[in-house]
Amino acid sequence: MNSVGSISEPHLGQVAAGSSSETGLAEIWGDVVSRRELAIAIVIGAAVSLATYWAAGLLFQSTVADKSLARALAMLAGLLGCVAGGATCAFRFKPKRQVLDEVGDGAWRTAALDELVIETGSIGKVEDLPDAVAAEMRDVGLYDAFAAYEQRQLQPTMPSRDGGN
Repeated sequence: MNSVGSISEPHLGQVAAGSSSETGLAEIWGDVVSRRELAIAIVIGAAVSLATYWAAGLLFQSTVADKSLARALAMLAGLLGCVAGGATCAFRFKPKRQVLDEVGDGAWRTAALDELVIETGSIGKVEDLPDAVAAEMRDVGLYDAFAAYEQRQLQPTMPSRDGGN
């Protein structure tokens, strides 16, 4: 399996197995998450950031003469606590997204290329691409799709045998 999976569906955010209520998964900000783990992560983040803020507030109130500076430093420590809570949750909870390494029929690619031609007038020619771009397109499986589309566009349409009647 290569490191870049092919996309078999144009809609990437769909949960693969069952509805989100059956699987306990939800789509938030374009990513699939476990509802249970999301709730736990919110509690962890709030607890770590508030505990850091309160502990820093107590520490700085007794060591810093200016009370507004002590509050500002406590808020900064609370922000660092948010980052620490986020990092903790990132290591604790693994991603739920699924990358499929299979190729569909490709009809949606043709439809996307048709739409691109309508919007821009042309998709250009694959032989005009810089070598680095062509290599990257080959890596992700798009070069052949663009080349085949270009060939289909260059083929003349055959007139009907009955003379158009």
